[in-house]
Amino acid sequence: MLVVTRSALLKNKDNKNNKTVKTLKIIQSEVESLNKIALSVDCVIFGFDENKLKVLLIRSDLKEYKGRLSLLGDLLSPNDELDKAAYKILKKRTGLDDVYLEQVQTFGKVNRHPGGRVITVAYYSLINIMHHKLKIRENELDWHDVSGVKNLAFDHQEIFETCYQRLQKRVQEHPLGFSLLPSKFSLRDLQNLYEAILGIKLDRRNFRKKFFAMDFLVDLNEIETNVPHRPGKLYSFDYDKYEQKKKKWSGIDF
Repeated sequence: MLVVTRSALLKNKDNKNNKTVKTLKIIQSEVESLNKIALSVDCVIFGFDENKLKVLLIRSDLKEYKGRLSLLGDLLSPNDELDKAAYKILKKRTGLDDVYLEQVQTFGKVNRHPGGRVITVAYYSLINIMHHKLKIRENELDWHDVSGVKNLAFDHQEIFETCYQRLQKRVQEHPLGFSLLPSKFSLRDLQNLYEAILGIKLDRRNFRKKFFAMDFLVDLNEIETNVPHRPGKLYSFDYDKYEQKKKKWSGIDF
């Protein structure tokens, strides 16, 4: 018959506690000597211009990725706040300081960076290129059509595609695209915008039916002028009505 004394039980319990409890000093030691993980930020800046969706890319200066394009990013310093660092890095790379960034996802595959263990946080934005002029163009920084983006450095192709999918989803859930259009726009302008972002050709009649059903378009009783095609009616977006109804609005599905 096996007899277990109370003292043995207590000793066993203490041993278990000693194995699971970590002091702050132990954790600090692991961070400094074992983990050695760096944190970075990558910005995916989408831009709309001349009925095309584009993305900002820069030429990688690492010899491992010689000649290949990459997203805009950099490592964080120990004192950087994550969101503030994203804006700081974007300004450092482009000179832009008036762009809203939204955090998308963390990417942390073990071998994603040749310099070691680097986890990156992706941010994205959608802007009108004509309203945001690049102030810095180092390392061939420029806009590229999203349809031609291939074989980016690091795991940036995966990051780009993930952010692009997020943008396509968001533009159907919220009226983000209207900020890219002039205050007065035609339905042709609106459809060109959505086709550029979604990357598909939309049925003209069905598209207009869906937007009229939203009841957010205001007919201005004006007609386009100086256009190479048949002039269309001009509209504006009723932001006040949208604010009143957005909680009940389920988006628009193409």
